[in-house]
Amino acid sequence: MILLPVTLQAQYKGGGTSVFTFLDLPVSSRINALGGSNVSLRDGDVSMGMCNPALLGERTDKVLQLNFSYYLPGTMFGSVLYGHNFGEAKGLIKANSEGLEANDKPQKPNYFAVGIHYLDYGYMPYTDETGAQTGGRFGAKDILIDAMYARQLGPYFTVGVSLKPVYSIYESYHSFALGADVGAHYQTKDSTFQMGLVLRNIGWQLVGFYSEEGGSNHEMLPLNLELGLNYRFKHAPIRLHMTLHDLQQWNLGYEWNGLEKDPTTGDIVAHAVKWYDMLFRHTIFAIDIVPRSERFYLTLSYNHRRRAEMNLTDQRSLAGFGIGAGVRIKQCRIGFGMSQLTKSNFSYQAGISLDINSLLK
Repeated sequence: MILLPVTLQAQYKGGGTSVFTFLDLPVSSRINALGGSNVSLRDGDVSMGMCNPALLGERTDKVLQLNFSYYLPGTMFGSVLYGHNFGEAKGLIKANSEGLEANDKPQKPNYFAVGIHYLDYGYMPYTDETGAQTGGRFGAKDILIDAMYARQLGPYFTVGVSLKPVYSIYESYHSFALGADVGAHYQTKDSTFQMGLVLRNIGWQLVGFYSEEGGSNHEMLPLNLELGLNYRFKHAPIRLHMTLHDLQQWNLGYEWNGLEKDPTTGDIVAHAVKWYDMLFRHTIFAIDIVPRSERFYLTLSYNHRRRAEMNLTDQRSLAGFGIGAGVRIKQCRIGFGMSQLTKSNFSYQAGISLDINSLLK
């Protein structure tokens, strides 16, 4: 997993060099609240499997989850997921909310889930080069189907893989790609410490948006190597998270990397990103307040890359920060997440999870 991005590095340089970047958007309110990505938290939320398939587990069995997001007027963004476990391990007991005991294994050690993730950009009018409308309108959509599988290897380790067909249609242009994720997860006996590693979006377009000499133009998916850690205090309802993303490349900038004011002329000019700034652009920090009963959670996160790229010069905003909350009522989990992209643009996400196992009892 670590060496594979090295072989792809020559084809992947900086920002803006891949298609289907909607794959990096958070698929649920929980992930939004955690800063946009988290590859280490395994707590029964089936949507976490779309960040790292190894985060599926005993508690995602027969869980149905619906998520809806609001970004801009006229757009629709959401996901539907369902988990199902299979296989038998006779004489073994199920995991509880505190994790697996040293000699225990799950009753159903094979974890499976499928999710549909969509982004509808709405309709836009046809115009000429001057902006005058010429009549009619067109739409644009991105659709992802994610089939995830994970396997428990002993009480502490889980490995997972997912297959991801992706389809986009913008007006008369369309594209199809096939991607995959490969991940692993480790947790201690009492689940106070968890660690996840995943290589996401391995794949290319099979059908490109346009053709060039020799055939269709094929581009890469937004490859992302991520490492995540979280620690839950034993005697306090606090969990700390740190996620390192895009580890396959150092430079996350574009041709220009930022803006600053020239102290002599007052002009806004481009500048190079300092090494420590670039280092923190690879990190996402989050803190959870969650009791051991896991009846509710409160989350605050900070994504420095989002802050650096979305913050407006000479204007205050909360770009880069995310907050969220959730509550569990019997067989139902309800969550809400919010983050600010720019000064006047917040993203809101709401989700509901139903435990079908409990409903059928």
